[in-house]
Amino acid sequence: MKLYGYWRSSASWRVRIGLNLKGVQVEQVPVHLVRDGGEQKAAAHLQRNPMGQVPVLELEDGRHITQSLAILSYLDEAFPEPPLLPTDPVARAQVRSMTQVINSGIQPLQNLYTLRLIDALGKDSSMWASHHIARGLAALERMAEPLAGSYLMGDQITVADLCLIPQLYNARRFKIPLTKLATLTRVEESCREHPAFQDAVPERQPDAPDAASKG
Repeated sequence: MKLYGYWRSSASWRVRIGLNLKGVQVEQVPVHLVRDGGEQKAAAHLQRNPMGQVPVLELEDGRHITQSLAILSYLDEAFPEPPLLPTDPVARAQVRSMTQVINSGIQPLQNLYTLRLIDALGKDSSMWASHHIARGLAALERMAEPLAGSYLMGDQITVADLCLIPQLYNARRFKIPLTKLATLTRVEESCREHPAFQDAVPERQPDAPDAASKG
């Protein structure tokens, strides 16, 4: 299998963690979102994903799966262990709710495409992104506080944790204070201790800017 992605893409990062947790090996194919106007706009990539986004998972038979949560759902069904969702129906729904706060309520409002549109309108894209990230994370903190253990849903790693870690990374990029997010940052520390999360960080990816110099 191949994973078309970008080293600092939040959605690609989620999928890398999921692949690591499942122990699934893939070939990483970088799609640079900035170089030459964005390689995601090239005809070859648009054939893989008409939305011109990453990540894209290419299966052994050449079929493609787009959108990070769809890819993670496929991985959870094709490679059931360890599961990325609890068995209890209510807990599963709560995990999906937390996941969608990030996937729908934050990430689309801070991505490169949106920020470039804000800039084109002559507005402050950094202020825009900071507002929506802070608002979404504050809501997620309130949702997670009664549910979290080592991770967002008790002591099981779920898809919600896979979304959380890249989002906190972006929060720091936009210099958003995290002091009031005690639950989220505690969960982050637990995730940082897990090899699947460690190996997925942007700086360790083959297309990271200084990856070549590190050998």
